Amino acid sequence: MQSATHTTIDIDAARNAVRGTVIGPGDPAWTDTTKIFYEFAAQPSGLVVQPCDAEDVAAAIRFARDAGLPVAVRSGGHSVSGHGTVTGGLVIDLCRLDSLDIDVAARTATAGAGITAGEYTTEAGKHGLATGFGDTGSVGIGGLTTGGGVGFLSRKHGLTIDNLVSAQVVTADGTIHEVDAEHEPDLFWAIRGGGGNVGIVTRFTFRLHEVPQIVGGMLILPATADTVAEFVRLALEAPDDLGTIAAVMSAPPMPFIPEAARGQVVIFALMAYAGAPEDAAGVLAPFRAIATPVADLLAPMPYSGLFPPDESGFRPIATSVTGFATGFGRDIAQTALDALSEARTRPGVQMAVVQLRPLGGAISRVAPDATAFAHRDRPIMFNVAAMVGDVAELEGQRGWVAELAAAIADGTPGAYVGFSMADDEEQVHAIYPGATYARLAAIKCRYDPENIFHRNHNVPPAGD
Repeated sequence: MQSATHTTIDIDAARNAVRGTVIGPGDPAWTDTTKIFYEFAAQPSGLVVQPCDAEDVAAAIRFARDAGLPVAVRSGGHSVSGHGTVTGGLVIDLCRLDSLDIDVAARTATAGAGITAGEYTTEAGKHGLATGFGDTGSVGIGGLTTGGGVGFLSRKHGLTIDNLVSAQVVTADGTIHEVDAEHEPDLFWAIRGGGGNVGIVTRFTFRLHEVPQIVGGMLILPATADTVAEFVRLALEAPDDLGTIAAVMSAPPMPFIPEAARGQVVIFALMAYAGAPEDAAGVLAPFRAIATPVADLLAPMPYSGLFPPDESGFRPIATSVTGFATGFGRDIAQTALDALSEARTRPGVQMAVVQLRPLGGAISRVAPDATAFAHRDRPIMFNVAAMVGDVAELEGQRGWVAELAAAIADGTPGAYVGFSMADDEEQVHAIYPGATYARLAAIKCRYDPENIFHRNHNVPPAGD
C-alpha cells in the first residue's frame, strides 16, 4: 500500500464512509485521540476513526484500502512498539466497541475489543467471576488477548487465549467472520497469540471462573542474590493457585515504604492467591519468611483490587527487552543486581527494573501448537527495562538493557509479543518460531494476502 500524509487524505470522504467518529488534525480532540501510553513510541497519524460496530470497522478498512492508506489498530493504546499509531495513515481506534454482556449461568462474557481489562474485571467481579487478563487495568483487551494474555490467573486458568470461546473478526477484505474451534479454526488459531496479523477482532466471548476473593496485593522484600533466587524458586514450586509478578527495582517513595528503605533495591512483588482462603496463609508464609518484609500488604481482597486505575497523565519513556528463561538462580540474580546498581548511576535513569513472571501450571498443559502462542514450556518470562526522563536519553540505556536480558535468557529462545519493543525480523521469529511462523504466514496469505495489517509484529503472507 502507498503511504500518505494527512494533507492528502480526504477527511470528508472518510466521514461519508463510516458511521463512527472521524478525527483529523484540525479537530479539538486530535491531541488526546492520537496519544498512546508510551510517549516515545507515538507516530503522527493522518486520521483516527472510532467505529461503532463491526460493520463500521469493515467500512473503515475498505476506505483505507481504496485510499491507499496504511492502517493501524488501537484498542487501549499500550503497544510498546507504537503499533497503535501510523504516520500519514488511518488509525482504527476500537474504543467505542466497549460492550460487555455477562452470562452468569453459562459462566461466559461477551466483550467488545475496546473495553479495558480493568473495566471487564470490575464488572465480572461483581458476580464473583473473572477471566485472567494481564496486570494493568487500562490495557485494552483486544491487543492483550490476541497476543496471548499473561496475568495473575494464568498458572491456574491458563492464558487469556486459553479461555477464549469464540470471536468476531473483520479481515482485510472487509468480511466479518464468526470464529471458534469448529468454525474457521485456522483463523481462530491465529488470533490466539498471532497479534493483529490476520484481522481486527471486534468481539470476544470468554469463559469466566469463580474467583469470589483472593488473598493478594503487594509484598516488598529486600533484594539480595539469595532472596531474589529464593522468591523465584518458591513461586515456581507454589500451587497453581498462586500468581506472582516480581519487579526487582529501587523502592519508590510510597507512604507504606519506610523512609530508610526508599531508594534501596527491593523485590516489589504483586501476588494473587486464588485458592481456598483457609490455605492462603500456608502458601504465602514461605515468601514472608524469605526475609523481614519491607512492607506486607497481602490481604483478602476482590480480584479487581489488583487493577486500580492508572495514574492520570502517566506516559513513560523507556527502553526494554523481553524474553524467557529456564531458571533464575543466585548467580544470575547477582548479575541482575549488579547491573541495576550500576544503572542507577547513569544520567537520566529514573528507574531500572528486572521484572520476573514465573509461569508453568495451566499454561504448560496446553500443547505448544494449539495456539499461535508457542512458548508453553518456558518457566519464566522476564523484562529488563530502563525508564528515563527524555527520549534523547534512551539510546544510552539500550546496551546494558540488552546485555542483561541476554544474560538472563542464557540462550533460552523466544519472546512475548505483548512486551516486545523490537519488531525486526529476528524478533518476529523469536515470537513465532518455526512451525508457528509457517502456519501463521499461510493463514495470513489466505486472509490478508496484501499485508494490509502490517503495523504489528508482522508475519508477511507466505510467498512474500
